[in-house]
Amino acid sequence: MEQTWDRLDAEITRSTALFEVGHRVSDTMSDKGEGRVGKSQRRRAEGQNGPHARIESTDDEPGVPSLTRVPRTARKGTDDRRAEFEQRVLAAVEELLADGTPFTEIAVQRIATASGSARSTFYRYFPDKSSLLIRMAELATADLFAAAEQWWSSAHTDKQAGVIRAMRAMITGFRQHRFLLLALNELAAYDRDVREYWHTRLAFFMEMVRARLDADRAAGRISAAIDPAATAIVLTSMVERSITVTFGAPTGVGDEALAEALGRGIWFTVYGDAPGRS
Repeated sequence: MEQTWDRLDAEITRSTALFEVGHRVSDTMSDKGEGRVGKSQRRRAEGQNGPHARIESTDDEPGVPSLTRVPRTARKGTDDRRAEFEQRVLAAVEELLADGTPFTEIAVQRIATASGSARSTFYRYFPDKSSLLIRMAELATADLFAAAEQWWSSAHTDKQAGVIRAMRAMITGFRQHRFLLLALNELAAYDRDVREYWHTRLAFFMEMVRARLDADRAAGRISAAIDPAATAIVLTSMVERSITVTFGAPTGVGDEALAEALGRGIWFTVYGDAPGRS
């Protein structure tokens, strides 16, 4: 088991850079934009007062002249535009996937047209389609993971009903973004960047579950026989694979039935033989 967690730790270290690739790409472009703004400021200053004109220092760095810094309000506008653009692209990609077209067959130009943006704008934020899928998956799974993470960080006073409620929220979120997340699952089988992103995301979640189980076992709230690391892997994989399989092909299993089955499975695995329970 230590070897398993060493492998997960190594994967986290190697792949963390992929986790928010969309943010880093657009931040790089923002920095380039700041450089252009700085040059314009310098040209305006020289045009008005000559090349030796005094440039006032900024509040951020007293005494240091700022030729390239964009005001905070401008950066906020840039962030807002990026967020709005990403949401338009997410909606466009999901609409294109909904008609049955595989993600690998969707051309960048189609995504740009469907999102109402230029092809050049697309590449400003996403250097390739793998980075696009990773960023879209990050947006689509934020609420899914938040629901589960909230339950694992709570006191569990609502008992089995609480975990079922968390599973219900996850399933609802998956249904909303099912075409994108099924594409993510498909590409993770052969695209290294996508696979490392998703494995890293799951590894972070497993580590949170392991830490909670470890703390509960030390406090005597769960059975001493539970192996936190192994149980974290089992529970995380059970939820991820069960939801993916249910949505990947007709199963006849409804969302509520799936939520209750997963909730019961998690609750009794963790607390079924806890001290004080018969």
